[in-house]
Amino acid sequence: MRNFLLARLLQAVLVAIVVGTLCFVLMRVLPGDAAMRIAAGRYGPDARIAEAAERVRLELGLDRPLGAQFVEWLGDLLRLDLGHSLVTGSPVVHELEVQLGASAWLAASALVLSLLIGPVIGLFAGLKPGGAVDRLGLAGAAIFRAIPPFVLGLILMLIFSKQLGWLPPAGFGSPREMLLPALTLALGLAAMSSRVMRNSVAAVAMAPYFAFARHKGLSESVVVRRHGLRNAAIPVVSYIGLQAVYLVEGVVVVESLFAYPGIGHALVHAVVERDIPMVQGTALVMGLMFVVIAAIVDLLTHWLDPRVGRTA
Repeated sequence: MRNFLLARLLQAVLVAIVVGTLCFVLMRVLPGDAAMRIAAGRYGPDARIAEAAERVRLELGLDRPLGAQFVEWLGDLLRLDLGHSLVTGSPVVHELEVQLGASAWLAASALVLSLLIGPVIGLFAGLKPGGAVDRLGLAGAAIFRAIPPFVLGLILMLIFSKQLGWLPPAGFGSPREMLLPALTLALGLAAMSSRVMRNSVAAVAMAPYFAFARHKGLSESVVVRRHGLRNAAIPVVSYIGLQAVYLVEGVVVVESLFAYPGIGHALVHAVVERDIPMVQGTALVMGLMFVVIAAIVDLLTHWLDPRVGRTA
């Protein structure tokens, strides 16, 4: 366990350096004047924006060589100092505390919804391959996986907000306002997890130990619960870890679509306003989320099948 934690810690350090460096470089090669964008974000566009941009350039040291700016940024990162927002002036850490909490609730809600939809459908489809549930599940998975998150979000918004009036189209603060963005993310996740679960259950159902449990006279529900679920869940848990990419990417799109005040929404505004510390901070947190999710998946996989840890 100690070696595992040390390896994940080293991975987190490398991710922080690589993601931060890429953000630093990419934000400075974007076309346009960064000082002009920052000044417009602070004071608004007006006739004296050029003078404000020059003050911002001198204040933030944007006229210095890139090498000097990078060394200063790297030193701040090693001290765990993410700096202050160039637009609001607030510490980036304080901004991220609020936004990360909102995004974490959204991601967790989407993950729970996807687990309630995808694996359940996959379980019934895998127990009867080629049946009606299997065919309908395959069609639904193909449709929901092919639809981009922003298109799916618009469709759900039109149906449940505009036509039926059941849910608010945007906002934050109550479960009703979180349901639509969470469902938008969950359907994409459930589309593939249902097929992974279906294939896993079908393979387990053909195993000798599963057939032996049936021949002992155990009921189907007991056989599935005792001998099927745990073995079939291992590929699903691993797949959910891989789907962290989809989840983080979807958070950026869905939060912007539903005006949800999370880290993805903040990242989009920070890029538009050239708020470099906020871009670096949000991208850094998203990169570290991959490391944390991968660690959790490894621990769950080891719990489900301890042989994984012994053979690794």
